[in-house]
Amino acid sequence: MAFEHDDLLESGVSIKVVGVGGGGNNAVNRMISTNIRGVEFIAVNTDRQALRSSNAPNQIVIGEKITRGHGAGANPEIGQRAAEENTEEIKSALAGADMVFIATGMGGGTGTGAAPVVARIAKEMDILTVAIVTKPFIFEGSRRMRQAEEGIRQLSQYVDSLVIIPNERLKQVSDTRITLFNAFEIADDVLRRGVQSISELINVPGFINLDFADVTSVMHDAGFAHMGVGSATGKDKAELAAKAAISSPLLETSIKGATGILVSISISPDVGLEDADLASTMIANEASPDANVIWGVAFDPDLDDEMKITIIATGFEKDAEAALQNGAKQENAAAAQPAAEKKAEPAAAAPKAEPAAPAVEPQPVRQQPAAQPVRTEAVRPQPAESQTVPDNAEELPKDADGFDEIMSILRSRKRRDDFRGSGRR
Repeated sequence: MAFEHDDLLESGVSIKVVGVGGGGNNAVNRMISTNIRGVEFIAVNTDRQALRSSNAPNQIVIGEKITRGHGAGANPEIGQRAAEENTEEIKSALAGADMVFIATGMGGGTGTGAAPVVARIAKEMDILTVAIVTKPFIFEGSRRMRQAEEGIRQLSQYVDSLVIIPNERLKQVSDTRITLFNAFEIADDVLRRGVQSISELINVPGFINLDFADVTSVMHDAGFAHMGVGSATGKDKAELAAKAAISSPLLETSIKGATGILVSISISPDVGLEDADLASTMIANEASPDANVIWGVAFDPDLDDEMKITIIATGFEKDAEAALQNGAKQENAAAAQPAAEKKAEPAAAAPKAEPAAPAVEPQPVRQQPAAQPVRTEAVRPQPAESQTVPDNAEELPKDADGFDEIMSILRSRKRRDDFRGSGRR
């Protein structure tokens, strides 16, 4: 959207984006590369070397006494202590902000441990705080997923609104092959579009204006939030853009039942009234009947028959929390499955018992040394073609596994028959 820098300064609203840890720093870099204006960027990390690749003008190395600038080693406790060590530096960086976005990837050490500390400091400074975080891929393992869930739980205590992007859902955004690099770009784009939309809603004059008070009324103490974006062109642009914004495939939430909704529509001046009406109606139908829906519309000649819709929805915490918990259980179970399968590979189950073998009549046994070794493979005795059964023959074991016992009995009979034969002679 084209606008002048002077327009940004008229509102007097200061928005700051804080990238915490490696994932957050990468997200900030991508946002800076898209030339978002009216926003101040801050990078926070325990890894001094990683910060060297940051394009954020304000960089804070935390926990140098603990980590010596070498990172948190995937330990959230170290990340937390590192942020607490540099509380004053974080306060100084946040000073003057009216709204703070915290971007981080959950599951590691710095982001998981330090982001809640940054959020707590912002809350104590009475700053409207929104966190947009990612959860690990399932292949990253159950431990990382558990750490992410605990980090999200702690973070939710301090932020006004929390948007969660499960990385696992990045697989659903494209029917074609997607690279890991592109996947993270897509996740970061949710953050970029959300921040850019709010910045423009507040700072850029529109046909229907929104101000910071409108944003605050929807996002303050709101809990879990849905931040959906959609854009489309052509005759079905209104329906397609609205559908994408209402239910983003990247998020664990939708706007269904939301009681607070902020809608930003950017359209080219030649878009028909019916398109704006259709998009607005679709959004209103998904929300709670009593929802506080705040609209903003801006015309942008550069869009050329395109419609862009950004939706920020809140006020469905109970339903969202249940869905999130259910999603977390499924992800944890999936992450733990390979380990469980590995543990469940003990010795093969004992073979099922074979049907009882019929009683075997002994064959005449040829003379052989008494101490013949018996092969380890159990061989079932073959039925004799023609043989005589002694009147006092013992009952042979019917279990094929008792082959040693069978041979012992047969040898005993042989000795007995030899003795009887010698008596007859």
